[in-house]
Amino acid sequence: MNILVVDDEPDIVELVRYNLQREGFSVDTAESGDIALKKIRNNNYALIVLDLMLPVISGLELCRALRADKNLSRIPIIMLTAKSGETDKVVGLEMGADDYITKPFSPRELVARIKAVLRRFEEPERHKAEVKIGDLLVNFETYAVSVKDKQVKLSATEFRMLKFLLERKGKIFSRDQLLDSVWKGEAFVEPRTVDVHIRRLRSQIEDDPKNPRYIKTMRGVGYYFSGD
Repeated sequence: MNILVVDDEPDIVELVRYNLQREGFSVDTAESGDIALKKIRNNNYALIVLDLMLPVISGLELCRALRADKNLSRIPIIMLTAKSGETDKVVGLEMGADDYITKPFSPRELVARIKAVLRRFEEPERHKAEVKIGDLLVNFETYAVSVKDKQVKLSATEFRMLKFLLERKGKIFSRDQLLDSVWKGEAFVEPRTVDVHIRRLRSQIEDDPKNPRYIKTMRGVGYYFSGD
């Protein structure tokens, strides 16, 4: 399984490379956003560890470009950065990152997060082939999502969130329940992460994200899929 580590600090790159290789992963590296983008377009990576502050193309710009590319949008991304403020975390998640870890970090924690993200995205899916509700069409075999016949690009986590809620239409789930079900009890994910992914998902599939038709909020309780 091949992982791309994108960081311009050689010591960090070697630390991550050493610990991932010790766990049996193949590791490729890039020291700038433009080099990373070329490698991603020419190789198959199971996951990308992406620093926020990069030369030429920043980590956020690279993340945005990948999520906008239908051929690359489902690659899991873990942001790695020295910025620890909540605003920076939210921005990273809103750009499509699946997880976020700050420097200095524990190599053991990073490896654990990588394994947890990979487990989420490798589990076999059991579902109907296709579901259409209103203007929303979701194909669970091709991972294609369209609204009014226009394709929308979701990250892997966003797709799993949509699938989970859609298959349980009308049932309300708290943030903790969604963390347990979509993130599979991953210890490092914060409840705030759920809100960010819900907001991103609404921005993709709702005509009016502030007055959603599909993914609604029961104030003080949680989120549910309506589609009424």
